[in-house]
Formats: sequence, structure tokens, C-alpha cells
Amino acid sequence: QVQLVESGGGLVQPGGSLRLSCAASGNIFSINVMDWYRQPTGLERELVASINSGGVTNYADSVKGRFTISRENDKNTVYLQMNSLKPEDTAVYYCRAHIKRRDSAYVVTYWGQGTQVTVSS
Repeated sequence: QVQLVESGGGLVQPGGSLRLSCAASGNIFSINVMDWYRQPTGLERELVASINSGGVTNYADSVKGRFTISRENDKNTVYLQMNSLKPEDTAVYYCRAHIKRRDSAYVVTYWGQGTQVTVSS
């Protein structure tokens, strides 16, 4: 079994900061790309940022310069540092990881349960 557990969401005022964490655990052999997605109420889920095992990153235009994705490979953990938050950043944030388990030859995509981020005064 593999699990992704997110933490760090909450309520913050516009202009504030939050740091999300997502830790993968279980029978893991390797993790390739790790992503953060978000889904505002009533809208589709969208990619926020991604990072591969070599540290190469990619960001949605809406968060460039404000959000930073990073990871600690030895801890199977990905982070999302969110600065200069805006009300339109309000959403449930999900992490996703492409994981190869020790007992499988295949790479499988796993999702976390989501964490709510609310930006409001």
C-alpha cells in the first residue's frame, strides 16, 4: 500500500503565506514526478506546479513568482511554499505522485486526500 498525506492548509489573509507538505509512505521503490493540483469549488482541478526526481520544476502561469515547489527525495516528501496569496488561490489542494512500488513493475499514479486553502480577509 502507498499513501500520500497532505498537511499545512488553512485560512490566511490576502498577501499571506502558507506551506503545504505531502509525504508519501508505504512500499515505495522510487518516485518520479510529484505535483500539486488545486480545485476551487465548482471548477475543474488544475495543475499548479510539478517537480521531477532531478529537481526540474514547472509552474502554472497564475502562480509563477509566488509559489515554489520543492522536494526531499530521502523523505519522499514534496512541498509547496505559497507567498503573496490571493483570494483566487482559494481551493482544495491535492498532491499527486507517480510511484513505482517494490512489489510491482509498473508506475502508478497516487493522489492525496486534499487540504483546504482559504484566502480571505
